[in-house]
Amino acid sequence: MKLLFVATSYPTDDTDWRGVFIRHLAHALAERDDISLSMWTPPGPLPATAQAVSTPAESAWLKGLMDKGGIAHLMRSGGLAALSSPLRLLAYLRSLYRREQRPDIYHLNWLQTALPLPRSGAPVLMTVLGTDLKLLSLPLVKTALRRVMRRRPVAICPNAEWMAEPLSKAFGDLAIIQPVPFGIDPIWFAIDRQPDLERPQWLAVTRLTKNKLGHLLEWSEPLFRNQQRELHLIGPMQETITLPDWVHYHGAASPEVLARDWFPKAAGLITLSQHAEGRPQVMLEAMAATLPIIASDLPAHRNLVEQGITGSLCSMPGDYAAALQATESPASNQQLGIAAREWVASEIGTWADCAGRYVALYRKLSEPHHD
Repeated sequence: MKLLFVATSYPTDDTDWRGVFIRHLAHALAERDDISLSMWTPPGPLPATAQAVSTPAESAWLKGLMDKGGIAHLMRSGGLAALSSPLRLLAYLRSLYRREQRPDIYHLNWLQTALPLPRSGAPVLMTVLGTDLKLLSLPLVKTALRRVMRRRPVAICPNAEWMAEPLSKAFGDLAIIQPVPFGIDPIWFAIDRQPDLERPQWLAVTRLTKNKLGHLLEWSEPLFRNQQRELHLIGPMQETITLPDWVHYHGAASPEVLARDWFPKAAGLITLSQHAEGRPQVMLEAMAATLPIIASDLPAHRNLVEQGITGSLCSMPGDYAAALQATESPASNQQLGIAAREWVASEIGTWADCAGRYVALYRKLSEPHHD
């Protein structure tokens, strides 16, 4: 099966944290003997059996896009780039689809990459993250996507179940709406966590924006300043955020650094995000590493965290304080962590499992009754 795989993020090397989940998925698909994989992504180490189909100009532009924070970040930032970058992306994609006219199926990461598709009738699978839902609120985007979907088999695959309902309302008459969770790399399941709960080190791994941090600094100050516990914040600074002196900020870190230096000694993972999350991959990786989760009560987090079983959901500062105290009990911390690992092992699995879920959909879309 000839697969054209399109994504606007991809890590530049093995130490790059950006787009790592795309790399894992691409490698899992490439390992299958029933897939011939062509990839249009920013430059980076592709699987040995995959064919790169971007031109030098496209590769250079995609690299620049990554260096500026990605297409979603530029659109949120406003200004000329918020208009010019999406238009340039659509122009490059239109050129790509004209060159690559004979794939058996398109695998497009993010809804906007489908907008310039030709009227070839070839099946298309689109993955959807939380930020894609905001795209649907822009003028004419939903109408344009519906036009692309007509007269071709389509599967729309959010990476979390909570997104299925709004996508079904928008496109359920034209497409299969099938949530497909991403996989988890085995390195996370191999971690042997040994936290020091006398002086617990809590982790927050996130892009630093106002919405991604949410209430983290406000709610944490009385619980961390001049206390035995420590808050370690890891991630790229994407907005100008002034961090207080009691926060230990370490900048961005690769998955390998997180797995080696941070997750084994962490008391747990905290995310108080108010961002439009899909299914946060770092939460799945933390759970696989037996980290209990303390999270804001969002649909995306409710989909992962079972209250009191694998972690805690918090709507108020008091919930957060109680969750920290309860999770710092050694017995509770271990029990929550083990339950978290068991849940992701049974419900999510590895990247090979994820690739298998997508291939089953490719086959379904290719069946004669979908013509």
